[in-house]
Formats: sequence, C-alpha cells, structure tokens
Amino acid sequence: MSNYPHPIIAREGWFYLGLAFALAFVVQMLLGLVWSWPLWLITLFVLQFFRDPPRHVPLGDQYILSPADGRIVAVMACTDPYLQRPAIKISVFMNVFNVHSNRAPVAGTVRQIVYQPGRFFNADLDKASTDNERNAIVLENARGQSLTCVQVAGLIARRILCYTKVGAQLTPGQRYGFIRFGSRVDVYVPPESRVIAAIGDKVSATTTILAEWNQT
Repeated sequence: MSNYPHPIIAREGWFYLGLAFALAFVVQMLLGLVWSWPLWLITLFVLQFFRDPPRHVPLGDQYILSPADGRIVAVMACTDPYLQRPAIKISVFMNVFNVHSNRAPVAGTVRQIVYQPGRFFNADLDKASTDNERNAIVLENARGQSLTCVQVAGLIARRILCYTKVGAQLTPGQRYGFIRFGSRVDVYVPPESRVIAAIGDKVSATTTILAEWNQT
C-alpha cells in the first residue's frame, strides 16, 4: 500500500528552489558559468534536500513505523515526558542529506499537540530531546494504545512545521510535518512494545518498522 498525496518535491522547498535557481541563472547570464557553478551546486543541494518520494506502507496494524529517514541514535528505557509513563524512546537522527518529511508512525487519532521552544544543539546529541525546540503529537490507535512522536529541531534547523491538529485521524505513513535542515524525531513507545530497531540502523520513513505494539 502506498500513501502519496503530494508532489515529489515537498511544497516547503519551492520557494528556496526557485530562489536558488533564479540566482544561479542570473549570475550565469551576467558573469558566466565560472562564477555561477557554485550556485548551481547549491540549487542541486536544495533540490535533493526537499525531495519527498512516495513510500510503501507495510500492511499490518501491529507495526510502529519510522516517522523519518535517518539513523537510529538512541533506543532506551525512559519516561515519556508527555504521557508521564514508562516508555522506550527510539530516536532517528536526520542529516542534511536525508528526506525531511515527517510521517505518522501508526494509524490513530491525534490526542495532544505540545510545542515547546528551546535551544538548537546538535540533534545527534541525546540532550536535544529535552533542551531543543520541539513539537510533540500523541497518537492513540483503535485499541486505545498510544505513543508520542516528537519533532526536534537541530543545530541548523530553525523551523518545525506540523500540519495536523488535535482530533485528526492519521493513517500510517501519512505526511504530517517537515523540519528544515537537519533534525531528529523521537518516538516514545509503550515499554511492552517489541522493539525491532537498533542503534546505528539506517531507517526510511514509513517503510522501516521500528517496533510492534503488544497485541495481547
């Protein structure tokens, strides 16, 4: 099953892509390729950063999917700071070469949205989860099970975008947000979940399974 209701280039990038292209084009017309080629490289970087390819959604309501592309930097027992209960935190670090579109890890109803201003430490560091600017959504599935998915700004990132709202029904892999220029997404799952992801794993939004709900 696929979930792809948007263009292959994220809408958040059209302004930056148009600006970079226009600047490179004007410089080439006025000064030539020798002066414009660095700007064309920047244009290519902007193009790859804002790419947003379609993704295959694994079938099965037991799966908790990765909400982002990147690398697993943390799998640890902790307390979910939004639901105030024991949890396992699975953190995905996105570098500037990863797709930065964020997608729902499970089907469910948005029960809470909590935005917290903060600092801009390197998102690869664990303290980014508690100190950086972040936006959390709590999702509850049809069984009444819930998890928290947190967009965390990074060292370069300066804008978290979240398009969903409380009461919205999200489907697995549905696009709900975007973080510009390097960041992190933390997923707090119930401690009884079966975690599949491990530190160092490279993951892809929607197609990679991070964990499974406890079905008993």
